[in-house]
Amino acid sequence: MSRVESSVKNIKYAMVGQLLIFLAGFITRMIFVRTLSSQYLGLNGLFSNILQILSLSEMGIGTAIVFSMYKPLSERDEPKLQALMKLYSKAYIGIGLLILITGSALTPFLSFFIKQMPDIPHLQLIYLMYVASSGISYFFSYKRSFLIADQKKYIDAYYHNIIFLAFIVLQNIALLLTHNFILYLSLQIISTFTENVIVTRKIDKLYPFLTEKNDARLEKEEMDTIFKNVKALILHRLGDVAVMQTANLLISKYVGIVEVGMYSNYMLLISAVNAIFTIFFQSISAGVGNLGATESIEKKMFIFRCLDLFGFWLYGFAAICFVCLANPFIFLWVGKEYMFPITTVLFIIGSYYLTGRRESVLSFKSALGLYWQDRYKPLFEAGIMLAVSIILAQKIGVPGVFLGMIISTLTTVFWVEPFVVYRYGFNAKVRSYFAQYAMFTAVMLAAGGATWFACGFFASYSLTDFIARMFICAIVPNALFAAVFWRTKELQYLINIMKPMLDKLLRKMKIRKVANG
Repeated sequence: MSRVESSVKNIKYAMVGQLLIFLAGFITRMIFVRTLSSQYLGLNGLFSNILQILSLSEMGIGTAIVFSMYKPLSERDEPKLQALMKLYSKAYIGIGLLILITGSALTPFLSFFIKQMPDIPHLQLIYLMYVASSGISYFFSYKRSFLIADQKKYIDAYYHNIIFLAFIVLQNIALLLTHNFILYLSLQIISTFTENVIVTRKIDKLYPFLTEKNDARLEKEEMDTIFKNVKALILHRLGDVAVMQTANLLISKYVGIVEVGMYSNYMLLISAVNAIFTIFFQSISAGVGNLGATESIEKKMFIFRCLDLFGFWLYGFAAICFVCLANPFIFLWVGKEYMFPITTVLFIIGSYYLTGRRESVLSFKSALGLYWQDRYKPLFEAGIMLAVSIILAQKIGVPGVFLGMIISTLTTVFWVEPFVVYRYGFNAKVRSYFAQYAMFTAVMLAAGGATWFACGFFASYSLTDFIARMFICAIVPNALFAAVFWRTKELQYLINIMKPMLDKLLRKMKIRKVANG
């Protein structure tokens, strides 16, 4: 299967799966807010964030080893792959134990993270259940990265979606019948364990050589390369966690636990959409890694521009939709009391857009192994974000947290990461990238302004006006994007990639129509 075919298959499974997961999450959140208090919702967001921060102990080991798999996978060097997976398994078992120990040790200090402790029974037990769910997953999950490196992420997505949906039904039934949050979490732990065991067994069947006993060892030069990348990735992971995973902590500490719950509703919407986008970039990253070793500089730069255009289209369209639709959706879904002012929404979406637009750069940077060149960047990024966000959160509340993220992004990663890709990956000047970025931003702002103006004719929060807004958001930005970029080589290349998937889908629909008479 070619790079393009593998990427398209990964994207197709991701889109279908995430649509189902979004619908399930939407229903679950409605049940959650009606069976449990808003404090439980905030607690769910806070504890999830704490565990995401503890995942810092992964330190980028997975990323470094996945990068090391590209070459032996292309050469089918089984002994080398066995040695890499042996190293990977030892590392991840150690990480799982570290999360269980460190996470449990934080139990007496939970009050430090919460401005006002909620009146929720068994608070420490609930937290420990979150720790257990996170730590246990590392004992099995290391083999899943093999699927990513071999461009078979769709297999992982298939099993994840089925098991997740099955257990979310059980969790919803448990909430409706018992209103018991601990039972809800117990089912979540069982789901995580079940999914990892089943996916691991499937991988063992697909790659039986991974289960064979062997004495395969990595050469010193290979170990040195992995550890060099891990050292750089430790700093990158530190920056990512400090910037991306501390929003709930800062809101909880300086604003309140209820606002954490409110923010988690917006994040559920963003995460549902972002999961599809993220899997898209994960799906093609292995192909990009192979591209870097087999194609010319000119070809790599063209593919990068195609990917950057696609990333702009995805995240620009999503940002416009969120600004115009998020509050009406929240109003219809869980009620007015869970809505933020539109100014707060703009800061949240502004941060989301800037982060999302980095994906094309990060895909090339990761696939080409460019970790070492900007290893100190995350320290500045994290320091600026935390300093600014803490100060502004105390002065202006929730918007201050996201304004801190925006400022840290613009002053560090916004220019450093593309500079590294162009300088060390393409051996070219980065000036053209920023010129293109400025043009993309102008187009997005124009499309966003036109869409917001058109949505203003349907200003109420009624279901009818919401549906009208959806149609406007679907048509206006995409029409303007298409008008601007239709004649570009990059868009035509992307259309040619997508045509086989669409043709195959239409053929299936036609066959089913004929079969059904």
